[in-house]
Amino acid sequence: MIAERKWIDLSPEERREERFKRWLSPPNVKFSGTEAEQEYKARVGRFIKVIKLEEPDRVPVMLPAGFLPAYHAGRTLKNVMYDYDELRRAWLKFLGDFEMDAFPGPGLVYPGKVLESVDYRFHHWPGHGLAEDVSSYQYIEGEYMRAEEYDALIKDPAHFLLTTHLPRAAGAFDGFRKLGPMTQVLGVPVSYIAQYGDPEVRASVRMLLEAGLETVKWREAVDDVNRAAREAGVPSIRGAMSGAPFDRIGDFLRGTKGIMMDMYRQPEKLQEAMERIAPMLIEQAVRAANASECPIVFIPLHKGAGGFMSNKQFETFYWPTLKKAMMAFIEEGLVPMPFAEGNYEPRLEIIKDMPRGKVIWYFEVMDMAKAKEVLSDNACIAGNLPVSIICTGTPQEVKEGCRKLIGTCGRGGGYILAGSASIDKGDPENLRAMMEAAKEYGVY
Repeated sequence: MIAERKWIDLSPEERREERFKRWLSPPNVKFSGTEAEQEYKARVGRFIKVIKLEEPDRVPVMLPAGFLPAYHAGRTLKNVMYDYDELRRAWLKFLGDFEMDAFPGPGLVYPGKVLESVDYRFHHWPGHGLAEDVSSYQYIEGEYMRAEEYDALIKDPAHFLLTTHLPRAAGAFDGFRKLGPMTQVLGVPVSYIAQYGDPEVRASVRMLLEAGLETVKWREAVDDVNRAAREAGVPSIRGAMSGAPFDRIGDFLRGTKGIMMDMYRQPEKLQEAMERIAPMLIEQAVRAANASECPIVFIPLHKGAGGFMSNKQFETFYWPTLKKAMMAFIEEGLVPMPFAEGNYEPRLEIIKDMPRGKVIWYFEVMDMAKAKEVLSDNACIAGNLPVSIICTGTPQEVKEGCRKLIGTCGRGGGYILAGSASIDKGDPENLRAMMEAAKEYGVY
C-alpha cells in the first residue's frame, strides 16, 4: 500500500489517510472516462468529509436497495441466486438506471447452488424452505452449540468450528466430525493425513471442493459487477463485513434463548468465549478490507438493542468486545460502520465512547435529533428514513422525509442520508426521490 515506510511503523491516523488515498484513487481501476473518474472522486470525497465530521458539497446518500435490483430487472431473488448471468444483468441495469453515491453490490445474494449442495441449515431461501416468489431470506433460529461446549470452543476454536459446529450447520460436512486436532501435524503428520482416507471424510472433502468451484463462479459475477460500478464512477461503501462477538455466538452458536440464559447461568464462560473469538473476527475483517479499496467495515448489530438487554447488561456483555473490535479496526486505519438494528436510543451515552471522527453509526430505530445532539461532536451518523415510507409512500412523501432528516442531522456535516433498512420491493421512483432530496435540501 505504501513504499516509503512500513505499514507497522505508521500511526493509526496515517494508516487511515493511506486507506482514504487508496479509496480515492483505487489501483488497477480503468475508469470509463474522465467524467467517471471525477464523479468517483467527488462521491468518495463526500463520504470521507462526513466521516471526518466536515461539510462536503452536499449530504451523501446510501440508497437502501437490498435485493431491489433483481425485481427492478423483472427477476426474483431466486433467479439471481441460481443464475449468475441474471445477477450480473440485474445489478448492471440498476447501476445504469439510477444515480447513486455508493453502489449496493450483490455480495449478499448468496449462491443458491452452493447452499443447496452443502445442505446449509442457517437459512431458508426462495425455493428452499420458502415460496419461490419470496424476496428475502429467513434465518433459522437454533442451538448449534450446547451450553456445556463453551470449554471446547475456548480451548480450540478452529477445531470446534470445523468438527462440531460446521457439521451441524451444513450437513455435507458431517464427515468432519471424525477429524482429530491439527496438533497431530507436529512431527510426521501420517496419522493426521490418514483420517482423510475415511470414506465419510472423503465425501465431505469432495463436496467442499465442488462447492468451492461453484463459489468461484458466483464470486466472479459479484466482482464483475462491482468492478463495472467503480469504472463507471460509483464507489463501494463496504470494504469488509464483521460482527459483534456477542452476536456471533448468539446468532450462529447458542441461539437467542441460549445466549440470554448464558448471561445468567454462565456469564464468565460467555465473556471468555467472546474474548477468545474477538481476535478472529478482527483478523478476518482486516484481511478482507486489505483486499478492498474501501476502508469501511460494515458491522450489523443484532442483539444489543434496547429491549434485548438492559444498559448494564449491554455494558457488561455486549459493548466491551464490540468496542475492542472497533478500536482494532481504527488502529488499522479502517472505519467501523455499525448498523444499529432496533432501538439504540438507550445506548447513545455509552456508544459515544469512541475516538472522534472515526466511526459511522448507522441507525434503524432512533430519535435522530437526539442522536445528532449526543454524537454530533463524536461520530458521523447515518439513517433512518423509514422503509414503510420508501416502500409505500409517494416520491413527494419520501422527499419530505428526507428534507426533515437533512434539516435535523445535516448541519455542520457528519450525516449520511439512508433508509432505516434496505428494501427488496418498492417503487424505484422513491430511490430517485432520495437523491433529488439530497441535491435539493442537502447542499452546504
